[in-house]
Amino acid sequence: MTEEKVKVLIIGSGPAGYTAAIYASRAGLNPVLYTGGEPGGQLTTTNDVENYPGYPEGVNGPQMMVDFQKQAERFNTDVRYGMATKVDFSGYPHKVWIDDGKHLITADAVIIATGATAKYLGLESEKTYANKGVSACAVCDGFFYKGMDVAVVGAGDTAAEEATYLANICPKVHLFVRRDEMRASKIMQKRVLNTKNIEVHWNTETEEVTGDATGVTGVRVVNNKTGEKKEIYIKGFFVAIGHKPNTDIFKGFLDMDETGYLKVIPGTSKTNIEGVFATGDAADRVYRQAVTAAGTGCMGALDAERFLTAKEEELEEAKG
Repeated sequence: MTEEKVKVLIIGSGPAGYTAAIYASRAGLNPVLYTGGEPGGQLTTTNDVENYPGYPEGVNGPQMMVDFQKQAERFNTDVRYGMATKVDFSGYPHKVWIDDGKHLITADAVIIATGATAKYLGLESEKTYANKGVSACAVCDGFFYKGMDVAVVGAGDTAAEEATYLANICPKVHLFVRRDEMRASKIMQKRVLNTKNIEVHWNTETEEVTGDATGVTGVRVVNNKTGEKKEIYIKGFFVAIGHKPNTDIFKGFLDMDETGYLKVIPGTSKTNIEGVFATGDAADRVYRQAVTAAGTGCMGALDAERFLTAKEEELEEAKG
């Protein structure tokens, strides 16, 4: 095992990690960034990004992340391919092990940008038609299905929000609910049931997403009470059954909610551990957008810079 001491360690790439790197490197903090198992994060699985400012013609998701990385490296961010697999935040400086203990890094400040992973149903056809009609974000991709019939799977607030959002731009929205009731808040349920072009299919499970070379063309569902099957014509299939934040390695050290999203002091990126900052989707269960992730990445770097400056001033005072 090799060991290394760094001033700022950024765990994870994507908009939050790379933005944190840009700000930290410009502040002279010499950040080291480990990309994680999916360099670039969730955006690398998105073909077209049309809602991020600065790209008037839209941009391919993977290319956007290449642009972010190049900008971070322009200011001398040390971008490395590898994954943080263990941490110890019980003392100071903080310890982070990379790639199952092959490398140990001690860092004065740690910026977490590990993101979250969308949950899917586990159907092979979801993979087949990923970015060809299958999506886990209506706000991100709904525009591409404007004027087309679509379907949403889920029963919570996220599913209700996605269905009502799509109902504004699509003539018909099918909402598949596995039970005979929704888990969404009463106000969201009321909104769904009062929207004329949303049809709720109760006790309904998806058997298969169907399509051709052009992408999704329909979905086959089954009523889990009666066994009745039906084929429904759609062009967009949105899975809204939740996200899992990639925060398991921080359990026991950082405060998180019941789902695993990291808790921060409101209005900051500060966690309950001094010198550890949480950014992006790992700490955001509400918005989960590239632009909001980038914003919190900026916050993480600025908070880290101020923390380190205060630490240096303390040391100077102690010497004096």
